[in-house]
Amino acid sequence: MHLSDLRGRSVAIWGTGREGVAVARAVVAHGPARLVAVDDRTNFLSLPWEGALAQTAPLVTGEEGLSALTAADVVVRSPGVPQTHPWMIELRRRGVLVTQGTALWMADHANRTIGVTGSKGKSTTSSLISHLLTAVQRPNVFGGNIGVPTLDLPEAELYVLELSSYQCSDLTDSPRVAVITALFPEHLDAHGGERDYYRDKLNLLAHGPRAVVVNGADPRLAVELGDRAAVRAGSPEATHVATGPDGAPWFHLRDTPLFPRAALSLVGRHNEGNLCVALAVLDVLGVDVAQCRDTLAAAVAEFAGLAHRLTEIPDPSGLTFVDDTLATSPYAAMHAIDAYDGKPLTVIVGGNDRGVDYTPLRDHLAEREIAVIGIPDSGPRIVQTLDGLPGVRCEIVDDLTAAVRQARKITPTGGVVLLSPAAPSYGRFRNYEHRSEAFREAIAETLVG
Repeated sequence: MHLSDLRGRSVAIWGTGREGVAVARAVVAHGPARLVAVDDRTNFLSLPWEGALAQTAPLVTGEEGLSALTAADVVVRSPGVPQTHPWMIELRRRGVLVTQGTALWMADHANRTIGVTGSKGKSTTSSLISHLLTAVQRPNVFGGNIGVPTLDLPEAELYVLELSSYQCSDLTDSPRVAVITALFPEHLDAHGGERDYYRDKLNLLAHGPRAVVVNGADPRLAVELGDRAAVRAGSPEATHVATGPDGAPWFHLRDTPLFPRAALSLVGRHNEGNLCVALAVLDVLGVDVAQCRDTLAAAVAEFAGLAHRLTEIPDPSGLTFVDDTLATSPYAAMHAIDAYDGKPLTVIVGGNDRGVDYTPLRDHLAEREIAVIGIPDSGPRIVQTLDGLPGVRCEIVDDLTAAVRQARKITPTGGVVLLSPAAPSYGRFRNYEHRSEAFREAIAETLVG
């Protein structure tokens, strides 16, 4: 469905955050017969709906919102509205057409878009793709699930979008290049179950992309893709890491060495995989990666990574504190732990408890020596899951500051204190930025002169 298809139709916008505002501005320009906005719950994402905005799309709140939604020809929901919402179930039952702003935008821009999703790595990989394209004189606009609604993006010849599972779920057009970095159970409460989550994630590929690029080292992704044609980064047939001409690890494009692994400052094998995927995308787009290797190496060396994703915070005590507050699942925490393999490590876990199964984390730590400190709300349950592992020292404390204070006591000099919560931030914190800020404040507060 294109925005132009909304002309003369009754449209309801569900959600009054940034996405809802962008949808209202875009839809009204196409002359809908009726336009209303619905907000069934007010939270920190909701914006004031007043003035010209309220005149454009009058706001309906509370239980009356369902009537406004079911009376519409088309409902444009914000990504934060879960598939499992009772009103979503009712809209499906009644056959009301539900879409999103990203789906409307993609219908008009798919041919100029690289869309990146994944249970982990989509932020770093999409940032790398945009950064490297710019370095080789391929101007692009970076957007999507990074705070700028797609409907607010400027016109451009090429787009790189980071797309959440929520955004992927309503797409009816695939981007020109569809990219998937990893696949593991996540956000199950919002999607309805593991199979539903995979279905929504893989919907990115379901509508005729010209090319598909995936992380070929991800086992669950390999199972879900089966024999589907795709460029599998990380394999010898594509971009991968292997021994280079100096005997050290190098990035390669098939048989051609490109540049040393050391050019990438980001730690962890998962970040090697992210760069392999990014380089494979450039190759698919026709960039002569081998010819541009020096330019790409310089750009890679300049890439600083994302805030709150394995961000190291040096400390006068000799400890290294690491902010990985974006790690909201056990699998993400496992990748972070692997990045510091071989170093004395204390991990702080816990956040909003969505009932996630932490058994995979237990299995991952079975042969390791590590300290784990649990904080509310899910921390105690994570610690209980790890109970009995011989090399894992577990403790439970009341809050993040207490966790940092205890980590200072039990982590040897030269060791690492890793905040990789394996759970979302909301509940105790406004968002992940607030949790990160609290972590830094705790580090400063507990430093003994």
